[in-house]
Amino acid sequence: MLLALDVGNTNTVLGLYRLEDEKAGELAAHWRVTTHRTQTADEYGVLFVNLFTMSGLSVDVVKHIMISSVVPPVESTLRRVCERYFHLKPLFVEPGIKTGMPVLVDNPAELGADRLVNAIAAFERYGGPCIVVDFGTATTFDVISAKGEYLGGAISPGLGISADALFARAARLGRVDIKRPVKVIGTNTVTHLQSGLYYGYIGLVDGILDRMIAELGTEAKVIATGGLARQISEDSRFITQIDDMLTLDGLKILFERNRTARPRPRAH
Repeated sequence: MLLALDVGNTNTVLGLYRLEDEKAGELAAHWRVTTHRTQTADEYGVLFVNLFTMSGLSVDVVKHIMISSVVPPVESTLRRVCERYFHLKPLFVEPGIKTGMPVLVDNPAELGADRLVNAIAAFERYGGPCIVVDFGTATTFDVISAKGEYLGGAISPGLGISADALFARAARLGRVDIKRPVKVIGTNTVTHLQSGLYYGYIGLVDGILDRMIAELGTEAKVIATGGLARQISEDSRFITQIDDMLTLDGLKILFERNRTARPRPRAH
């Protein structure tokens, strides 16, 4: 099996894919855990082993590991986890990897691994032109042409970051659960905040998408992924598809494009 790891600033998502049997390509299990920059290799290792055990799986079923990460301090730790607990050398999404997608930006090396993976998966699954909106710590917008070229995108603060900034700077405003209010016109402080945060963020997302589609000069499929995708997409005028597993599926696609025999290192 292939273990795919998407390491984000807030969460790390793990997916276990079948490779060899009649169910090849199927996602057998997946988990979401908090990303801890200071956690040791042994702490991550125990966590991962426990996740497998609770799902009735052994780490020995993993034959390959593919990782995308936007948190450099965690990468060396995860490399040790893979070698110590899975006895495998992981393959990272990094410069030099075979992607099959031209990246038409000023400096392709600056593009986050998760954004490239999302773009590859979106074009493979939905065709182009398309736009991926990933609702994470930051909200990213990635535009792919009809030919499968990565054209560029945008980055904005995530909804959680925006809310944290408001609560931190406004002394008299307490924290509220961020959710879709019944009405836009709130009748108390809680619903005022919920309306401003929720519908304000919808306006941000749709405003950017409106301008991107106009700049493309053609209709584009808009795919949402990430933790808040389902919550925000409900009221978006442009998002037509929600794909919770887009990044993990992209890692599987990239693994297949770069698949080689990767021997297990000797256990120490």
